[in-house]
Amino acid sequence: MYREIVRSFEEESRYPIVLVTVNGRLRELHKRLKKDCEITFVTTNDEIGHKTYRRSMTLLFLKAVYHVGGRDNIRKVVLNFSAGSGFYFTIDGDITLNQEFLEEVKAYMKQLVEEKIPIMKKSMDTHEARELFRTLGMHDKERLFWYRRVSKVNVYSIGDFTDYFYGFMVSDTSYLKYFELYLYDEGVILQMPGRKQPDVVPSLNPSPKIFQVQQEAARWGERMGIETVADLDERISKGNIGQMILIAEALQEQKIAKIAEQIAERPSVKFILIAGPSSSGKTTFCNRLSVQLSSRGMRPHPISLDNYYVDRVKTPRDENGEYDFECLEALDIELFNSDMRRLLSGERVELPRFNFKTGKREYKGDFIQMGAEDVLVLEGIHGLNEKLTWSLPSESKFRIYISALTQLNVDEHNRIATTDGRLIRRMVRDNRTRATSAKETIAMWPSVRRGEDRNIFPNQESADAMFNSALVYELSVLKLYAEPLLFQIREEEPEYQEAKRLLKFLDYFVGVPSEDIPQNSILREFIGGSCFDV
Repeated sequence: MYREIVRSFEEESRYPIVLVTVNGRLRELHKRLKKDCEITFVTTNDEIGHKTYRRSMTLLFLKAVYHVGGRDNIRKVVLNFSAGSGFYFTIDGDITLNQEFLEEVKAYMKQLVEEKIPIMKKSMDTHEARELFRTLGMHDKERLFWYRRVSKVNVYSIGDFTDYFYGFMVSDTSYLKYFELYLYDEGVILQMPGRKQPDVVPSLNPSPKIFQVQQEAARWGERMGIETVADLDERISKGNIGQMILIAEALQEQKIAKIAEQIAERPSVKFILIAGPSSSGKTTFCNRLSVQLSSRGMRPHPISLDNYYVDRVKTPRDENGEYDFECLEALDIELFNSDMRRLLSGERVELPRFNFKTGKREYKGDFIQMGAEDVLVLEGIHGLNEKLTWSLPSESKFRIYISALTQLNVDEHNRIATTDGRLIRRMVRDNRTRATSAKETIAMWPSVRRGEDRNIFPNQESADAMFNSALVYELSVLKLYAEPLLFQIREEEPEYQEAKRLLKFLDYFVGVPSEDIPQNSILREFIGGSCFDV
């Protein structure tokens, strides 16, 4: 087994080896070596290894909760969404969720870690798996497998506890040493290490505003009767997708209208600052917000902060000597503040345009003079960074954070990472608008994520309002655009493993054509056909 090979190298590896790649293909450690091959180790410090740790930790937590609470007393445990570096769970059952219960769960988890119990993997017929999870009361999984086209399903178990998970596991419980449990809101946060320090559990530092937005998204799902992929697939299969699309879009429009109302109630606001991670739909959101503001008698002027880039030759370079276009210093902060202060004082100002072909700032006669009804809608990754707008009065600014916080779960124990939704959005959009291949998008994604971690996420809680741009139906639509792009990536290419993972993920969804999607939908920014200039 690969486990035996790994043991010979464990002392040389700084972090635990949890998987291997064999001739470029990912393998779990319980698999057997069949012939000579080239092996690469995957540790908890690697992206795939980190996800494997978190997935395995979820299985361990569920095993402990059902053991301590009693199988007959627990109706349902749901992994709702990410919370900091952990997962937020709710537990429905005849138990008292308090610190005493949590301490018992934690003690049992640590006991299982010490006992080094193998995490067993079993392949069974899809029909057999449906029956298994029906008897276990995990009806989300039972219904999910009805829509699977594959004939086999892999399930994992620790002792007598069996569950299904989307992705690989560590080989035994001894790997799962680092975790902490916290009571939070009405549930529990299972706190785990971040990828940068896979052997350190950070203290709980929740983001209450993001948490509220995620709860709001969950309530939207409940209202529509769509909380899992099985719910969505069932609705699509019954032919009710058109109404569902209209409801999802209406919920977003209500939210945009509410944000516009908040702004209108603050006449001192002149600068609406919008920021969010890649592929959040910021451009469409800005346009739709501008429509709502106009309907309230205001005159919005959308402006991209990218126009304030310094000339390319003056752009700072990163640790690899490449231009760092995502750092704050890539913007001309002094010029930006000067222009904004002059506008605020009523002057007529010519705004710059950045020419991305020449790498230089230009002036093309874009003059603005602000009256009582005028507001600037400024969009860019540094929009929420106080260092960018340091000279502007706080009462003149309204900050909005936008992200695609997926409210849908694969099932009660398998969440859909918001980064997956954004990656698929970007893959589809960039192929359509820039002829960028899926391979190129996947290759650059880690760099994009690093920039978000450095420049966007630290400022998200400073927002006056938050907007969730994820649509409950969107992955069923994006599936039809993304799959052909992902199939172009060949086995020998480094991006193949990620492409394979995404294809398996998209296989959960029943596809939906795009004809019924409104022209002002945020999804149109990615698939095309928008009524806005995006």
